[in-house]
Amino acid sequence: MKTVPLLFPALWLCAALGLPAAVQAQAAPAAAPAAAAAALPSTPQIAPARQVRHASQAMLLASTMAGPRLVAVGEHGVVLLSDDGGKSYRQARSVPVDITLTSVSFLDGRQGWAAGHAGTILRTQDGGESWQLQRSDLQNDRPLFAVHFFDERHGVAVGLWSLVLATQDGGATWQTVEMPVPEGARKADLNLLGLFADGRGRLFAAAEKGNVLRSDDRGLHWTYLPTGYRGTFWTGVATPDGTLLAAGMRGALYRSTDDGRTWQRVETNTQSSITALAATGRQVVGVGLDGLVLRSDDGGAHFKTESRPDRLALTALVLDAQGRAVFQSRQGVVQDGGGAAAEASATPSRP
Repeated sequence: MKTVPLLFPALWLCAALGLPAAVQAQAAPAAAPAAAAAALPSTPQIAPARQVRHASQAMLLASTMAGPRLVAVGEHGVVLLSDDGGKSYRQARSVPVDITLTSVSFLDGRQGWAAGHAGTILRTQDGGESWQLQRSDLQNDRPLFAVHFFDERHGVAVGLWSLVLATQDGGATWQTVEMPVPEGARKADLNLLGLFADGRGRLFAAAEKGNVLRSDDRGLHWTYLPTGYRGTFWTGVATPDGTLLAAGMRGALYRSTDDGRTWQRVETNTQSSITALAATGRQVVGVGLDGLVLRSDDGGAHFKTESRPDRLALTALVLDAQGRAVFQSRQGVVQDGGGAAAEASATPSRP
């Protein structure tokens, strides 16, 4: 893989995940304003996603299970469906936008939502075969980075500069939630990059400057949970027993067993950024850049760190009903799932 100057790790990570120039500019150091300005995109245009032969090679940024079906979303409005656990994929029949989709959430085998750039939110009622546009904002391209639905009516989407949207009617209408100002800040402008919920209906957002946010009322009000970390969290997960994990830049991974009141750093033995986490039972799996794969069998207290030989930039994963990890990447689907990790060099995070 091409060596990236250490001066620009945050900017490169944004680019690797397909985030827009607004986020790249914020993540870049002051020394690189020209590079950030040069990356400014043109105004996005709403057009249907095209059916293409190479759809499985599109950058994928999120995935989930819709009943037994795997659904993955990514650049150019690509939505891929797999009914055999990731062995084969096909493109969704109808997607009304060709912009980057960053997140996907399903309630069951049929009802789901996806979110992405230009403030776009899509809905499907047939397991991802066809999608309908619920929301977009072309005048103010504040991308959405995550969406989560609790039931058929209540959902939340979050994104650039503390953008939080909530719906109580299945996405027919969305209200903008006014966010509280973080302690010591002048305004609420953190990028909110991931959403995850626990078994008690509480919603958490992974954010910048070491913050995790929590909502106890389905996204209408939020509190900040400082972790002691100063970098950016890209993702998080709540295990079945309520343990919270947040992870992100340079291998940072933090864990809380008291609802987010206190956090402890978990050693990962890596400087590769973590892009996605998933959990089932006591098993936690994480993926990241440079072929990073993390595995825990004790609820995230300790991890074994692996590096895939192909060094793929892994961007998403899902655990199927059997607990098997299926990976997605910047280069598209990963046909061998977690299989290649078994051939990789493994570094345990504890003796």
